[in-house]
Amino acid sequence: MTPLTVLLGDHPHTRRLKETPVPGGDCRFVEASPLYPAFARMVRRLEYDVCELALATYLQAREAGVPVTLLPVVMIGGTHHRSLTRLPDGPHLTPGGLVGHRVGVRSYSQTTGLWVRGILREEYGVEASDITWVTTEEPHVAQYREPACVERSEAGRVADLLRAGDVEAAVLGPRAIGGQGEGLVPLIPDAEAAGLAWIDRHGTVPANHVVVVRDDVLRSEPDAVLALYRALQDAIAATGHERDDSPAGRAVAAGWSDSLANCLEIAGRYALEQELVRSPVDVGAIEKETAFVRGS
Repeated sequence: MTPLTVLLGDHPHTRRLKETPVPGGDCRFVEASPLYPAFARMVRRLEYDVCELALATYLQAREAGVPVTLLPVVMIGGTHHRSLTRLPDGPHLTPGGLVGHRVGVRSYSQTTGLWVRGILREEYGVEASDITWVTTEEPHVAQYREPACVERSEAGRVADLLRAGDVEAAVLGPRAIGGQGEGLVPLIPDAEAAGLAWIDRHGTVPANHVVVVRDDVLRSEPDAVLALYRALQDAIAATGHERDDSPAGRAVAAGWSDSLANCLEIAGRYALEQELVRSPVDVGAIEKETAFVRGS
């Protein structure tokens, strides 16, 4: 059996998985810190056999024909109403008042940005093209071409754009909010309550990271891939007590479900509206592609 090269982030469920051998599978776990630059290496060079991947990157890679298949696992997720931030002493902007303004985001195809732009359109009537999105990094998927409302900055970090006055608001991922975004405040009023209301309406929690496997590996080592999937499924179940009932805690899951289908359908619709993809996302086809794990 050829060992699987597996890149997964540092989460409670992955720590448990990496500590013990995978029954029926030979896995060589590799590390990347920070994790997200490895996403480009996966979708451009297929550097890993199995890889945690941002949801928006997966949708774009699938459209571009990158030969990877989804494993139905949500590694991290949560609500994103509080991800749209502003300076506490800066101009008081409302979400609907962002039309014609500049907003910073690490990459236009960052998954947090996907969810934030979906919220702006759905709840405030603001189209992605109504805003200039100032980015500090290129997309992970090399084939993707950004729309005209995107421009690149040489600034190092998104929060630096905001503090320098180059943008009026900034989109920050969950970890960045507590890091470079320290001291910034949500632009959306009652962000936590608004996020919970979004979940109630849609019957799902927004996913940020999923897992993919290379198609050639899935063909050549199907038993090993299934063994890894089952071990990850078991690890998620075994660490459930470490997660609370917050959206982030509820997001982590393994297995095809109505919640995952809803999440993919909404993310696919948002992505099409924002020109992150140029063709509709076929969730039914994705479900069929994951049939090899059904019953696990």
